[in-house]
Amino acid sequence: MKKTSYSYSTVIALLFILFTSCDATKKTVVSQEDNEWENLFNGENLDGWTIKINGFAPGDNHKNTFRVEDGILKVAYDNYDTFDMKFGHLFTDQSYSHYIFQVDYMFLGEGLADAPTWTNFNSGAMLHAQSPESMRTDQGFPVCIEAQFLGAGATAGTQTANAVTPGTHISINDTLNTDHIIDSRSKLYPLNEWIRFEAEVHGNELIIHRINGEEVIRYSHPILDESDKDALKLIEAGAPTKLAAGHIALQAEGQPVWFKNIRIKRLK
Repeated sequence: MKKTSYSYSTVIALLFILFTSCDATKKTVVSQEDNEWENLFNGENLDGWTIKINGFAPGDNHKNTFRVEDGILKVAYDNYDTFDMKFGHLFTDQSYSHYIFQVDYMFLGEGLADAPTWTNFNSGAMLHAQSPESMRTDQGFPVCIEAQFLGAGATAGTQTANAVTPGTHISINDTLNTDHIIDSRSKLYPLNEWIRFEAEVHGNELIIHRINGEEVIRYSHPILDESDKDALKLIEAGAPTKLAAGHIALQAEGQPVWFKNIRIKRLK
């Protein structure tokens, strides 16, 4: 049998396609039999999730950054002396395309002193994200669309649930928008207060962010950004330019944050 060799970029794209190709062409109507919420977090451990921290292989929970205590998923930095740009993400093992995702988040404490100032009271949920296995070891952020969580005292913006586009672009009112951050219509909420975020995701057609039940931004037709080196690797190796599916990930970027009530309702 003839041996076949694959380039690094090809392997990355194959992993991306493998982990993000589910249900990308289904119609956006609710299935009666699947119209139930599923818990993504069991309150006991990180089963069903994979950690990827900048500089480390997938699955390496550097300094116990992500942990479960008292039924809460916590991002903690008590074991760190310095942040050293160790941006981290916790990915669902499964990929999703049409769904409603909910999570409650709360900011508390202070970030690490050497973390960039824009990370203060800053976290997020990554939608349509590439798999952790397809990321470079030293890749700080996955290619995805980020729903940016900001709390009172943040320096990165004046509202929460913004749309941020690492390696991607989105359309607002059916017009391509190449800004890296697109502001929502929300506000900043106090620290030490649980805030509910919801994303309603219809493949490549439509994504809506809600805070405490109120719509704050909607956008459509997410695509890979050919000018981004990580997105370009995916494109060159055959990944679809139109983002219609991907993983969900929760972010750790130097600021303590707690998560609970993490669940999903599948749409078809």
